[in-house]
Amino acid sequence: MKPNIIFYFSDQQRWDTVNEKVTPNLMKLAENGVNFTNSYTCQPVCGPARACLQTGLYATQNRCYWNGIPLPKDIKPLAEYFNDAGYETAYVGKWHLASDRLPNVGFHCETSAVPENLRGGYKDWWRAADVLEFTSHGYDGYVFDDENRKVDFKGYRADCINDFALQYLDQKTSDKPFFMFVSHIEPHHQNDHHCYEGPKDTVDRFKNYPIPPDLSFLPGDYNEMYPDYIAAINRLDDNVGRLVKKLKEKGLYDNTVIIYTSDHGSHFKTRNLEYKRSCHDSATHTPLIISGGMFKGGITDDRLVSLIDLPPTLLDIAGIPIPKSYSGVSLLKEMRENEERDCVFIQISESQCGRAIRTKRYKYSVRTLAPTGYVAYNSNVYFEDYLYDLSVDPIEKNNLIKSPQYSAVRAELREMLINEMVKAGEKRPKILPALFVRKK
Repeated sequence: MKPNIIFYFSDQQRWDTVNEKVTPNLMKLAENGVNFTNSYTCQPVCGPARACLQTGLYATQNRCYWNGIPLPKDIKPLAEYFNDAGYETAYVGKWHLASDRLPNVGFHCETSAVPENLRGGYKDWWRAADVLEFTSHGYDGYVFDDENRKVDFKGYRADCINDFALQYLDQKTSDKPFFMFVSHIEPHHQNDHHCYEGPKDTVDRFKNYPIPPDLSFLPGDYNEMYPDYIAAINRLDDNVGRLVKKLKEKGLYDNTVIIYTSDHGSHFKTRNLEYKRSCHDSATHTPLIISGGMFKGGITDDRLVSLIDLPPTLLDIAGIPIPKSYSGVSLLKEMRENEERDCVFIQISESQCGRAIRTKRYKYSVRTLAPTGYVAYNSNVYFEDYLYDLSVDPIEKNNLIKSPQYSAVRAELREMLINEMVKAGEKRPKILPALFVRKK
């Protein structure tokens, strides 16, 4: 019997927010499954990260390198593989892959229904908005159903989005296996309010929650925003618990694999003027817990994992052949064959045109001289930007990019990064020495 699969997706959630105090339900999943503690995004911004998940390709390959670029029509999306394999496919929450902001194109559905041909193949249940932060706030808002009808909701947004997932399980009558993608916007800040919005009834419980050390040595807005941020994650966790309860009530839990992760983290304006689009672990290191099927035993696994590895992992879980075009590697395959990545590769856009790798010991990043990443999405020439020795500096405080003692390390990491760029379909670039040392 093919397993059901639920991909539970938060937005802008740091890896270090998963613990007994904040996320007890996720910890229960981890106790039964596998907690991957070295999971990283391949694109620390919302739309491109989602495009990587739905295509199995890096942003420069799927051409969704900025927010506001729809999924390409010439690449078969993830859900279609599940449709072809006899699965029901369901999508709930934030989509962010339909509206087109490119010049002279201008198709927008940021506050209107996503047409069926722009839904990435999800066909059996649709309760979503293209840009959920434009159709809702922390409380109240609307999404659209599969008939393009507006569906209003009242209450805390994470609760309501989760309710749509529960409704799918309640209305499901076929005996087909299902693949459901539940895409929250929490704990992402509310754009038009310029702040995080945790649930009002619990935020005070976290007003003295400790600030992570990788934030506290730099100026930022974490003192004001962290209680709401953590409270939002805590409410997501409550909803994970409600989903598990519903699966058990329906007799579906034992044959369901649950994957919980996020598109990227948050550095709370410590590394640039906003929350993401940076190579630092605060923006790129994400939680990843998989529970069910072959992912069992309460294992803590510290292998390097990229977001780009999750599409082939999802197909592998379902027994669906993985396309040769996919850029990532199935975690099931890695675990079966006792293999590990040497590094994860990160493409950084919008704030800069940058590239980075993260090994277990080092972070190495390069960028162009362009003041913004909107000038171009790739380049033939980059300049070294950051080097951190994480074995002695896990909070990325001391940039060693011009340190003579690390010249050999830089040379090795430079070649490793170039190889990753070439594997991702980019031309072999020239990487030049840093012009100066960036302090943050």
